Amino acid sequence: MLPQIGFGAAPLGELFTKVTERDAEATLEGAWNAGIRYFDTAPWYGRGQSEHRVGRLLYRQDRNEVILSTKVGRILRAPARPAEFDTGFWAGGLHFEHYFDYSYDGVMRAYEDSLQRLGMNRVDLLIIHDLDVWHQGSRAMVEAKTAQLANGGFRALADLKAAGAIKAIGAGINELGMIPRFVDLFDIDFFLLALKYTIGEQDTLDAEIPLCVERNIGLVIGAVFNSGLYATGPVTGAKYNYSEPTSDQLDKARRIQAVCRRHQVPLAAAALQFPLLHPQVTSVIPGAFRPEQTEENLAHVRRDIPADLWAELKHEGLIRPDAPTAQQLDIREETWPT
Repeated sequence: MLPQIGFGAAPLGELFTKVTERDAEATLEGAWNAGIRYFDTAPWYGRGQSEHRVGRLLYRQDRNEVILSTKVGRILRAPARPAEFDTGFWAGGLHFEHYFDYSYDGVMRAYEDSLQRLGMNRVDLLIIHDLDVWHQGSRAMVEAKTAQLANGGFRALADLKAAGAIKAIGAGINELGMIPRFVDLFDIDFFLLALKYTIGEQDTLDAEIPLCVERNIGLVIGAVFNSGLYATGPVTGAKYNYSEPTSDQLDKARRIQAVCRRHQVPLAAAALQFPLLHPQVTSVIPGAFRPEQTEENLAHVRRDIPADLWAELKHEGLIRPDAPTAQQLDIREETWPT
Protein backbone atom coordinates (compact mmCIF):
# COMPACT_ATOMS: atom_id res chain seq x y z
CA MET A 1 0.00 0.00 0.00
CA LEU A 2 1.28 3.44 -0.94
CA PRO A 3 0.96 6.61 1.13
CA GLN A 4 -1.52 9.16 -0.16
CA ILE A 5 1.19 11.65 -1.04
CA GLY A 6 4.63 11.04 -2.47
CA PHE A 7 7.35 13.06 -4.18
CA GLY A 8 7.56 13.34 -7.96
CA ALA A 9 11.16 13.99 -8.91
CA ALA A 10 10.81 15.19 -12.53
CA PRO A 11 11.49 18.84 -11.52
CA LEU A 12 14.85 17.77 -10.06
CA GLY A 13 15.83 16.84 -13.61
CA GLU A 14 15.42 20.57 -14.36
CA LEU A 15 12.11 20.47 -16.18
CA PHE A 16 11.82 24.03 -17.56
CA THR A 17 13.80 25.44 -14.58
CA LYS A 18 17.43 25.15 -13.53
CA VAL A 19 17.86 23.69 -10.03
CA THR A 20 21.07 24.04 -8.05
CA GLU A 21 22.52 21.07 -6.22
CA ARG A 22 21.94 22.92 -2.95
CA ASP A 23 18.25 23.45 -3.72
CA ALA A 24 17.81 19.86 -4.88
CA GLU A 25 19.39 18.48 -1.71
CA ALA A 26 17.42 20.83 0.55
CA THR A 27 14.16 19.97 -1.23
CA LEU A 28 14.68 16.23 -0.85
CA GLU A 29 15.84 16.48 2.75
CA GLY A 30 12.86 18.69 3.54
CA ALA A 31 10.50 16.14 2.04
CA TRP A 32 12.11 13.32 4.01
CA ASN A 33 12.08 15.27 7.28
CA ALA A 34 8.41 16.11 6.73
CA GLY A 35 7.56 12.42 6.52
CA ILE A 36 7.51 11.75 2.77
CA ARG A 37 8.66 8.19 2.12
CA TYR A 38 7.47 7.52 -1.44
CA PHE A 39 9.74 8.89 -4.19
CA ASP A 40 9.20 8.53 -7.94
CA THR A 41 11.89 9.19 -10.54
CA ALA A 42 12.95 8.03 -14.01
CA PRO A 43 16.01 7.90 -16.29
CA TRP A 44 14.31 10.43 -18.59
CA TYR A 45 14.09 13.13 -15.90
CA GLY A 46 17.09 15.29 -16.64
CA ARG A 47 18.60 12.34 -18.53
CA GLY A 48 19.74 10.63 -15.36
CA GLN A 49 20.12 13.70 -13.17
CA SER A 50 16.93 13.13 -11.16
CA GLU A 51 17.92 9.55 -10.32
CA HIS A 52 21.35 10.68 -9.16
CA ARG A 53 19.86 13.38 -6.94
CA VAL A 54 17.16 11.16 -5.45
CA GLY A 55 19.67 8.39 -4.84
CA ARG A 56 22.05 10.66 -2.95
CA LEU A 57 19.33 11.25 -0.38
CA LEU A 58 17.83 7.79 -0.20
CA TYR A 59 20.92 5.61 0.02
CA ARG A 60 21.68 7.19 3.40
CA GLN A 61 18.26 6.26 4.81
CA ASP A 62 16.88 3.06 6.30
CA ARG A 63 15.92 1.12 3.17
CA ASN A 64 12.93 -0.41 4.93
CA GLU A 65 11.39 3.06 5.23
CA VAL A 66 11.75 3.94 1.54
CA ILE A 67 9.23 3.33 -1.24
CA LEU A 68 11.05 3.97 -4.51
CA SER A 69 9.82 3.82 -8.09
CA THR A 70 11.62 4.36 -11.36
CA LYS A 71 10.95 3.54 -14.98
CA VAL A 72 12.06 1.43 -17.94
CA GLY A 73 11.86 1.95 -21.69
CA ARG A 74 14.77 4.30 -22.28
CA ILE A 75 18.50 3.56 -22.35
CA LEU A 76 20.89 6.47 -21.81
CA ARG A 77 24.19 6.70 -23.68
CA ALA A 78 26.88 9.25 -24.44
CA PRO A 79 26.04 11.45 -27.45
CA ALA A 80 27.98 11.00 -30.67
CA ARG A 81 28.75 14.76 -30.77
CA PRO A 82 28.95 15.96 -27.14
CA ALA A 83 29.77 19.56 -28.09
CA GLU A 84 26.52 19.84 -30.06
CA PHE A 85 24.25 18.25 -27.47
CA ASP A 86 20.79 19.83 -27.08
CA THR A 87 19.00 19.27 -23.75
CA GLY A 88 15.59 19.90 -25.32
CA PHE A 89 12.91 21.05 -22.88
CA TRP A 90 15.10 20.15 -19.92
CA ALA A 91 16.58 23.44 -18.73
CA GLY A 92 19.72 21.57 -17.74
CA GLY A 93 20.18 17.97 -16.78
CA LEU A 94 22.94 15.63 -17.89
CA HIS A 95 24.26 15.38 -21.43
CA PHE A 96 23.15 11.89 -22.38
CA GLU A 97 21.03 10.93 -25.35
CA HIS A 98 18.52 8.11 -25.16
CA TYR A 99 16.94 5.43 -27.26
CA PHE A 100 13.78 3.42 -26.59
CA ASP A 101 14.14 -0.28 -25.87
CA TYR A 102 11.30 -2.40 -24.46
CA SER A 103 12.95 -5.76 -25.15
CA TYR A 104 13.89 -8.25 -22.43
CA ASP A 105 17.52 -7.14 -22.49
CA GLY A 106 16.53 -3.48 -22.78
CA VAL A 107 14.31 -3.63 -19.69
CA MET A 108 17.01 -5.44 -17.71
CA ARG A 109 19.65 -2.95 -18.88
CA ALA A 110 17.47 0.03 -17.92
CA TYR A 111 16.76 -1.51 -14.51
CA GLU A 112 20.45 -2.18 -13.77
CA ASP A 113 21.50 1.27 -15.01
CA SER A 114 18.91 2.88 -12.71
CA LEU A 115 20.21 0.95 -9.71
CA GLN A 116 23.68 2.31 -10.43
CA ARG A 117 22.50 5.92 -10.77
CA LEU A 118 20.38 5.64 -7.64
CA GLY A 119 23.08 3.93 -5.62
CA MET A 120 20.39 1.48 -4.47
CA ASN A 121 20.39 -2.29 -4.93
CA ARG A 122 16.64 -2.54 -5.47
CA VAL A 123 13.57 -0.51 -6.30
CA ASP A 124 10.03 -1.23 -5.17
CA LEU A 125 7.98 -0.28 -8.22
CA LEU A 126 9.10 -0.48 -11.85
CA ILE A 127 7.08 1.41 -14.43
CA ILE A 128 6.86 1.10 -18.22
CA HIS A 129 7.52 4.62 -19.45
CA ASP A 130 6.15 6.67 -22.35
CA LEU A 131 4.86 3.97 -24.67
CA ASP A 132 2.55 6.40 -26.46
CA VAL A 133 2.30 8.44 -29.65
CA TRP A 134 3.37 11.63 -27.90
CA HIS A 135 6.82 10.19 -27.18
CA GLN A 136 7.18 7.48 -29.84
CA GLY A 137 6.18 9.80 -32.67
CA SER A 138 3.63 7.64 -34.51
CA ARG A 139 1.02 4.96 -34.01
CA ALA A 140 3.16 2.56 -36.04
CA MET A 141 6.09 3.07 -33.66
CA VAL A 142 3.80 2.53 -30.65
CA GLU A 143 2.67 -0.76 -32.15
CA ALA A 144 6.25 -1.84 -32.84
CA LYS A 145 7.44 -1.02 -29.32
CA THR A 146 4.34 -2.61 -27.77
CA ALA A 147 5.17 -5.80 -29.67
CA GLN A 148 8.74 -5.56 -28.37
CA LEU A 149 7.39 -5.31 -24.83
CA ALA A 150 4.97 -8.20 -25.36
CA ASN A 151 7.67 -10.39 -26.88
CA GLY A 152 10.24 -9.93 -24.13
CA GLY A 153 10.24 -6.78 -22.03
CA PHE A 154 7.22 -7.67 -19.95
CA ARG A 155 8.69 -11.09 -19.24
CA ALA A 156 11.71 -9.27 -17.77
CA LEU A 157 9.41 -7.30 -15.48
CA ALA A 158 7.55 -10.46 -14.49
CA ASP A 159 10.85 -12.23 -13.78
CA LEU A 160 12.01 -9.37 -11.55
CA LYS A 161 8.72 -9.44 -9.65
CA ALA A 162 8.77 -13.25 -9.28
CA ALA A 163 12.32 -13.06 -7.92
CA GLY A 164 11.29 -10.44 -5.33
CA ALA A 165 13.51 -7.76 -6.90
CA ILE A 166 10.47 -5.50 -7.37
CA LYS A 167 7.08 -5.51 -5.67
CA ALA A 168 4.82 -4.23 -8.45
CA ILE A 169 4.71 -3.48 -12.17
CA GLY A 170 3.22 -0.24 -13.38
CA ALA A 171 2.71 1.66 -16.63
CA GLY A 172 2.89 5.39 -17.12
CA ILE A 173 -0.06 6.82 -19.04
CA ASN A 174 -0.14 10.24 -20.73
CA GLU A 175 -2.79 9.68 -23.41
CA LEU A 176 -6.39 8.55 -23.60
CA GLY A 177 -6.89 5.08 -25.02
CA MET A 178 -3.70 3.53 -23.66
CA ILE A 179 -5.09 1.99 -20.45
CA PRO A 180 -7.44 -0.44 -22.28
CA ARG A 181 -4.54 -1.40 -24.56
CA PHE A 182 -2.28 -2.23 -21.62
CA VAL A 183 -5.01 -4.09 -19.75
CA ASP A 184 -5.71 -6.26 -22.78
CA LEU A 185 -2.06 -7.26 -23.18
CA PHE A 186 -0.37 -7.19 -19.80
CA ASP A 187 -0.89 -8.06 -16.15
CA ILE A 188 -0.45 -4.54 -14.76
CA ASP A 189 -0.58 -3.87 -11.02
CA PHE A 190 -1.11 -0.12 -11.27
CA PHE A 191 -1.06 2.84 -13.64
CA LEU A 192 0.78 6.08 -13.07
CA LEU A 193 -1.74 8.38 -14.74
CA ALA A 194 -0.21 11.74 -15.62
CA LEU A 195 -2.16 14.84 -16.69
CA LYS A 196 -5.43 12.98 -17.38
CA TYR A 197 -7.24 12.89 -14.04
CA THR A 198 -6.86 16.32 -12.55
CA ILE A 199 -9.08 19.19 -11.52
CA GLY A 200 -8.48 20.47 -15.06
CA GLU A 201 -9.60 17.40 -17.02
CA GLN A 202 -11.43 14.17 -16.30
CA ASP A 203 -12.07 12.45 -19.64
CA THR A 204 -10.58 9.26 -18.19
CA LEU A 205 -13.87 8.85 -16.30
CA ASP A 206 -15.50 7.74 -19.57
CA ALA A 207 -13.68 4.40 -19.92
CA GLU A 208 -10.17 4.35 -18.50
CA ILE A 209 -10.85 4.67 -14.78
CA PRO A 210 -14.00 2.48 -14.82
CA LEU A 211 -11.87 -0.26 -16.40
CA CYS A 212 -9.34 0.09 -13.59
CA VAL A 213 -12.16 -0.18 -11.06
CA GLU A 214 -13.49 -3.29 -12.81
CA ARG A 215 -10.04 -4.95 -12.87
CA ASN A 216 -8.99 -3.63 -9.42
CA ILE A 217 -5.95 -1.87 -10.83
CA GLY A 218 -4.62 0.94 -8.63
CA LEU A 219 -3.95 4.49 -9.79
CA VAL A 220 -1.18 6.89 -8.87
CA ILE A 221 -1.71 10.43 -10.17
CA GLY A 222 1.26 12.35 -11.52
CA ALA A 223 1.41 15.88 -12.94
CA VAL A 224 -1.54 16.76 -10.72
CA PHE A 225 -1.08 20.47 -11.53
CA ASN A 226 -1.09 19.84 -15.31
CA SER A 227 2.53 21.06 -15.52
CA GLY A 228 1.91 24.11 -13.35
CA LEU A 229 -1.25 25.95 -14.37
CA TYR A 230 -3.24 24.51 -11.44
CA ALA A 231 -0.47 25.27 -8.97
CA THR A 232 0.05 28.93 -9.85
CA GLY A 233 -3.19 29.81 -11.58
CA PRO A 234 -3.25 31.62 -14.95
CA VAL A 235 -0.09 33.68 -14.47
CA THR A 236 2.44 34.65 -17.11
CA GLY A 237 4.64 31.70 -18.01
CA ALA A 238 2.33 29.02 -16.59
CA LYS A 239 2.43 25.73 -18.50
CA TYR A 240 -0.41 23.35 -19.26
CA ASN A 241 0.55 19.77 -20.12
CA TYR A 242 4.11 20.89 -20.93
CA SER A 243 2.94 23.57 -23.39
CA GLU A 244 1.65 27.13 -23.46
CA PRO A 245 -2.01 27.05 -22.37
CA THR A 246 -4.72 28.04 -24.81
CA SER A 247 -7.12 30.86 -24.04
CA ASP A 248 -9.82 28.30 -23.17
CA GLN A 249 -7.49 26.47 -20.78
CA LEU A 250 -6.52 29.74 -19.11
CA ASP A 251 -10.17 30.76 -18.79
CA LYS A 252 -11.14 27.45 -17.20
CA ALA A 253 -8.29 27.72 -14.68
CA ARG A 254 -9.32 31.29 -13.92
CA ARG A 255 -12.91 30.23 -13.25
CA ILE A 256 -11.87 27.30 -11.05
CA GLN A 257 -9.55 29.60 -9.13
CA ALA A 258 -12.40 32.07 -8.60
CA VAL A 259 -14.58 29.34 -7.06
CA CYS A 260 -11.70 28.31 -4.80
CA ARG A 261 -11.23 31.90 -3.65
CA ARG A 262 -14.91 32.20 -2.78
CA HIS A 263 -14.41 29.25 -0.43
CA GLN A 264 -11.05 30.57 0.83
CA VAL A 265 -9.18 27.53 -0.52
CA PRO A 266 -5.95 27.83 -2.52
CA LEU A 267 -6.25 26.53 -6.08
CA ALA A 268 -3.26 24.22 -5.50
CA ALA A 269 -4.98 22.63 -2.48
CA ALA A 270 -8.07 21.81 -4.51
CA ALA A 271 -5.90 20.47 -7.35
CA LEU A 272 -3.94 18.19 -5.00
CA GLN A 273 -6.94 16.81 -3.18
CA PHE A 274 -9.33 16.37 -6.10
CA PRO A 275 -7.79 13.13 -7.51
CA LEU A 276 -7.55 11.57 -4.05
CA LEU A 277 -11.32 11.78 -3.73
CA HIS A 278 -11.64 8.95 -6.25
CA PRO A 279 -11.57 5.61 -4.37
CA GLN A 280 -9.37 4.00 -7.05
CA VAL A 281 -6.62 6.59 -6.58
CA THR A 282 -4.00 5.48 -4.09
CA SER A 283 -1.54 8.35 -4.20
CA VAL A 284 -0.60 11.69 -5.73
CA ILE A 285 3.03 12.57 -6.40
CA PRO A 286 3.44 16.34 -6.82
CA GLY A 287 6.88 17.57 -7.75
CA ALA A 288 9.02 20.26 -6.18
CA PHE A 289 12.40 21.88 -6.72
CA ARG A 290 12.55 24.15 -3.67
CA PRO A 291 12.01 23.18 0.01
CA GLU A 292 9.10 25.57 0.47
CA GLN A 293 7.19 23.90 -2.38
CA THR A 294 7.16 20.59 -0.54
CA GLU A 295 5.99 22.33 2.62
CA GLU A 296 3.22 24.04 0.66
CA ASN A 297 2.14 20.76 -0.96
CA LEU A 298 1.88 19.06 2.41
CA ALA A 299 -0.10 21.96 3.86
CA HIS A 300 -2.42 21.94 0.84
CA VAL A 301 -3.11 18.22 0.97
CA ARG A 302 -3.99 18.41 4.68
CA ARG A 303 -6.25 21.44 4.32
CA ASP A 304 -9.96 21.08 5.02
CA ILE A 305 -11.96 21.72 1.85
CA PRO A 306 -15.71 22.26 2.19
CA ALA A 307 -18.03 20.01 0.21
CA ASP A 308 -19.70 23.16 -1.12
CA LEU A 309 -16.58 23.95 -3.17
CA TRP A 310 -16.88 20.70 -5.12
CA ALA A 311 -20.63 21.20 -5.46
CA GLU A 312 -20.12 24.66 -6.94
CA LEU A 313 -17.48 23.41 -9.38
CA LYS A 314 -19.94 20.78 -10.57
CA HIS A 315 -22.80 23.28 -10.77
CA GLU A 316 -20.65 25.60 -12.90
CA GLY A 317 -19.64 22.73 -15.19
CA LEU A 318 -15.98 23.05 -14.23
CA ILE A 319 -15.58 19.46 -13.07
CA ARG A 320 -17.62 16.49 -14.25
CA PRO A 321 -20.81 15.66 -12.34
CA ASP A 322 -19.70 12.01 -12.05
CA ALA A 323 -16.33 12.85 -10.49
CA PRO A 324 -16.28 11.40 -6.95
CA THR A 325 -16.08 14.17 -4.34
CA ALA A 326 -17.83 12.69 -1.30
CA GLN A 327 -14.85 10.87 0.24
CA GLN A 328 -13.40 12.54 3.33
CA LEU A 329 -9.62 12.72 3.34
CA ASP A 330 -7.62 12.15 6.51
CA ILE A 331 -3.98 12.66 5.63
CA ARG A 332 -1.77 12.65 8.69
CA GLU A 333 1.93 11.91 8.86
CA GLU A 334 1.53 9.10 11.38
CA THR A 335 -0.88 7.22 9.08
CA TRP A 336 1.45 7.06 6.08
CA PRO A 337 2.43 3.41 5.60
CA THR A 338 6.04 2.59 4.82
